[in-house]
Amino acid sequence: MRPFLLGFGIRWLVSALGLWVAAALLGPSRLDMSSDWVTVVGAGFFLALVNMALKPILVILSFPAIIFSLGLFMLVLNGFLILLSSWLYSPLYVKNLGVAIIAGIIVGLVNFLVSRIIESKA
Repeated sequence: MRPFLLGFGIRWLVSALGLWVAAALLGPSRLDMSSDWVTVVGAGFFLALVNMALKPILVILSFPAIIFSLGLFMLVLNGFLILLSSWLYSPLYVKNLGVAIIAGIIVGLVNFLVSRIIESKA
């Protein structure tokens, strides 16, 4: 149980960091969270929860589209999950699916960089 909670906690914080970076890069007209840290952490929690609960199911259901597009459909899937998180958590504002896809790319890059840093320290 403890490794699961540790993994979810790390995913939660990395999601919050990625959303914060995406909001800073895209601007408040496209992706907005109030500058309050509680809102950023809450948005990261909802994104981590949606990714944990729904992403495996959606990947299985959309597997033919992922294969046909050589994996590019994962960008759309990640964008949809960010858009879904914004619908569930109203302080997180995402303008449309295109902005959510770009935010998904940014969150994915932040996740990759943090994973590399953690692996190099271990």
